[in-house]
Amino acid sequence: MDLDAITKHSALHAKPSGLILQYGTAGFRTKAEHLDHVMFRMGLLAVLRSKQTKSTIGVMVTASHNPEEDNGVKLVDPLGEMLAPSWEEHATCLANAEEQDVQRVLLDISEKAAVDLQQDAFVVIGRDTRPSSEKLSQSVIDGITVSGGQFHDYGLLTTPQLHYMVYCRNTQGQYGKATTEGYYQKLSKAFVELTKQAFCSGDECLLLKVDCANGIGALKLREMKNYFSRGLSIQLFNVGTTGKLNHLCGADFVKSHQKPPQGIEMKPNERCCSFDGDADRIIYYYYDADGHFHLIDGDKIATLISSFLKELLLEIGESLNIGVVQTAYANGSSTRYLEEVMKVPVYCTKTGVKHLHHKAQEFDIGIYFEANGHGTAAGDAISDMLVIEAILALKGLTIQQWDALYTDLPNRQLKVKVADRQVISTTDAERKAVTPPGLQEAIDNLVKKYKLSRAFVRPSGTEDIVRVYAEADSQESADSLAHEVSLAVFQLAGGVGESPQPGL
Repeated sequence: MDLDAITKHSALHAKPSGLILQYGTAGFRTKAEHLDHVMFRMGLLAVLRSKQTKSTIGVMVTASHNPEEDNGVKLVDPLGEMLAPSWEEHATCLANAEEQDVQRVLLDISEKAAVDLQQDAFVVIGRDTRPSSEKLSQSVIDGITVSGGQFHDYGLLTTPQLHYMVYCRNTQGQYGKATTEGYYQKLSKAFVELTKQAFCSGDECLLLKVDCANGIGALKLREMKNYFSRGLSIQLFNVGTTGKLNHLCGADFVKSHQKPPQGIEMKPNERCCSFDGDADRIIYYYYDADGHFHLIDGDKIATLISSFLKELLLEIGESLNIGVVQTAYANGSSTRYLEEVMKVPVYCTKTGVKHLHHKAQEFDIGIYFEANGHGTAAGDAISDMLVIEAILALKGLTIQQWDALYTDLPNRQLKVKVADRQVISTTDAERKAVTPPGLQEAIDNLVKKYKLSRAFVRPSGTEDIVRVYAEADSQESADSLAHEVSLAVFQLAGGVGESPQPGL
């Protein structure tokens, strides 16, 4: 590695003074204009990781469900998994190093991780459709080339597609062809095979309306539609021609506002789903005949899939051990249904797909979805959509019948701005606050006022806000409990700005 060349190039991607970023579950995320130095340095880091693992590493430029003006970056490990935790720390150190320390930090990482600097390195890059993504991925490429790495730039990809490319390349094509066409063929072949005995003959097609969040999902679904034309008809909305990415649409909007996205026409009992900006989350929903909106989130998706697999295992007489992994955000009704009706064991971990993934690996068949619609390590909305559609077709279920498996307890999520999110620390898979003193006691006392209720708070992984979750026997009670817990957080954990108002 030519350290002098790296130092010279690094000065062209200077770090804004005083900016400190943390590599979290989703990598780095912030306003796009603050990320040039991070992108360059993640190019450098990807080369080191590639040399260390003697494998292809991925770099994805995306901020997923964040607003269009944000951007971010995450690295993908050899088996298409998230970056190893020890390397998350290296990423944070390198991103925050002052200009004069970049050389030293690179050598330090190489030494700590026993990187053979003579080893070849290969990195693949993908990006989402944000206006800033192309320029930022160029900075990644600059970091790769100046440190002597080879690269392939896939251009526009969904995040899960990049995970797929990395895995294919590191299994020498055994998993599939490392091209978008290879990806489409692999998924559509599995879908067509699985649904062979389900679909009626003739022209009867399942209709699904998809809100693409004005993001990359629209481009990729449009390319893929022809591959599974038999049996599934897809109508795309919010395809990016007019609206802004993730603005008033997308999985995160639908889940947090509990209402349909703008820009989609819904008739009663039609199946609809929303992707997020980089197509790694999916949420289903519909209007009933009375015009009421029904949301089907990650919990209900996990329930559908695990029930289906449990039935298949019973049918073939296999006794593989199956487990569902949830976070504290999972609706209490889903946990009860899985444990008591389906007799499937349920485990709770900290929020963040890496924690769920780690636990799921303990089972022969591990199933996990965060309530927000993010399931499996890469969280592939396209693949999840196809498996859901296949199961509904095979079981002959309408969206209403799926929804009726159990009734969600009413819940509410709120955010509270704080001066420093690190004031809050948690335990018991984030269901109990340890600090600040008195907060958990306050929450416990508030919860006692409501029936079938629970509430918890946890710091965001990426910004100075505290997330509040509450559920209870009625929407009114859930809203009221969430508001009262928000006030407790504001008062005890250093809230900033206006005090939380009811109904917001």
